[in-house]
Amino acid sequence: MNRKHFLATILPASIAANALAQTKPHKNHQFHPDSYRDKNPQLMIPPYLKTGDTIGITSPAGYITLKDIEPAVAQITSWGFQVKIGDTIGKRDFTYGGTDAERLQDFQAMLDNHSIKAILCARGGYGAVRIIDNIDFTNFRKRPKWVIGFSDITVLHSHIHQQYNVATIHSKMCNSFPDDWSLADAEQKATILSIKDALQGTPMVYNAIPTAENVWGKAKGVLVGGNLKTLESLAASTSDIDTAGKILFVEDTGEYLYSIDRMFWNLQRSGKLKHLAGLIVGGFKIKEDLGGEPFGKTVYEIIKEKLEGYHYPVCFNFPVGHQRNNYALKCGIIHELDVAVDKVIFKDIIK
Repeated sequence: MNRKHFLATILPASIAANALAQTKPHKNHQFHPDSYRDKNPQLMIPPYLKTGDTIGITSPAGYITLKDIEPAVAQITSWGFQVKIGDTIGKRDFTYGGTDAERLQDFQAMLDNHSIKAILCARGGYGAVRIIDNIDFTNFRKRPKWVIGFSDITVLHSHIHQQYNVATIHSKMCNSFPDDWSLADAEQKATILSIKDALQGTPMVYNAIPTAENVWGKAKGVLVGGNLKTLESLAASTSDIDTAGKILFVEDTGEYLYSIDRMFWNLQRSGKLKHLAGLIVGGFKIKEDLGGEPFGKTVYEIIKEKLEGYHYPVCFNFPVGHQRNNYALKCGIIHELDVAVDKVIFKDIIK
């Protein structure tokens, strides 16, 4: 089976069969092409990369050492690309990859350097929001390039989409590349290679294991989203995304169940769930409840409570987030989502 066109998570047959057996009929949401209207017809897709192109590596958020990015550099060069290492790599200002001024200057230099065709953020953590309002995107708008990363880099994905309507890549970063490629397992390799596929313009098609909690239906729309806590922190700012008519994906890690509940109430009360084309729920790593007091709802129950009255497809347990099966997704690109009792297919539509 061709990895470029089919990536799937795998469950033991007994678990998968049990999930299907428990699946209850949901009100089916069928996408009607005539009713779909692309709200952003001027979407800009940066040029896809070719052999010899340069990828810049910078750290607009947390700090990382030169040694930590060596596996990523080795892998990227093996793909036929060149690498430009930014000045923030190896710098540290407490938790940050250098001071705000240093991180801003380094990211700005990569945006303005026309020889750099893509910018790979070395890691997440925290810090992108501290510099986002001072980044000058003038040259970027004239010559867009791929910005790559996830977690705190959701700030960049959201801001670039909302303000400039340029596609970006949500994916693993340098700190997720295996130290020894020959020892990496198939899933780890596939997630890293999905970054290469996304950069080269390969059509991305993903399959996920159906779950009993999924809501069946088909949808088509521009893909937006990322880390849920980060999305919540951008509310009412110039980086806040408009979700109407789009497919939203969310993931998070290290949050209590009550925090997940609060963040989904924010999405619901702010109208971000009301006019979606579809919803994709990725990985959620939950902290133990404070004081041993159970919250009383699972992640599934928390989310489905906020979706009452809405009739669009919903996919749970999609392979994206702070986990090993975190595949590359092209934010800002039109996608199709097909959720059924026996399948989940998600693919981009490159134009």
